[in-house]
Amino acid sequence: MRTTIAPLVLFDLDGTLVDSAADLLAAMNRLRADEHLPPLPMDGFRQVVSKGGRAMLRVAYPELDEHEREARLPVFLAYYAERLAEHSTPFDGIERVLAAIEASGARWGIVTNKALYLAREVVAGMGWTKRCALLVGGDSLPAKKPAPDQLLHACRELGVAPAECVYVGDDERDIIAARAAGTKSVAALWGYRGDDEDPFAWRADACAVQPIDLLADGRLEPMRGAA
Repeated sequence: MRTTIAPLVLFDLDGTLVDSAADLLAAMNRLRADEHLPPLPMDGFRQVVSKGGRAMLRVAYPELDEHEREARLPVFLAYYAERLAEHSTPFDGIERVLAAIEASGARWGIVTNKALYLAREVVAGMGWTKRCALLVGGDSLPAKKPAPDQLLHACRELGVAPAECVYVGDDERDIIAARAAGTKSVAALWGYRGDDEDPFAWRADACAVQPIDLLADGRLEPMRGAA
């Protein structure tokens, strides 16, 4: 597969670059075990991983109110922080995509709603710390996706115009943020989403069924007309 690659390719983290569901589920089930509750199955939980800790807690504790779930969030995140790269792995084909970006002379970075301290450890666990040009976390700026702020910040920091950047993500918030920032958007169809979500309705500029598809049909090319 041959393609022209944009000067900067940015990725979401969980559900796009990294399959982190097993470590997150292990942390959640450790929390439930503390309360003498049975472990959750992966089905149902996996679908909401990209939507953050509060969404995962809603699945794990549907009987509790928001205040009660919120009180469990720090413990859940603390358990996850202890073992956040034990079972997590890059999705099949991601390493080949990152290598192709690097070989083209382009750069790649990560823009995630995950807290920066957790994202850094996941990136380190994947061996990407020195390869990743920029990591922007959910608490790096006052606003996070679906606001465009993180993407615009990444482009400014790396000196790339938004129109020359591509953003790849598996959640509708990723596509909304990319559209608002003026970057090209690619929906990662291999990621985490519910059965009721239609990624083709997100109106991304392109879709990829599996990571290796990013290297075909100009998906990582900048938007037409970009300098």
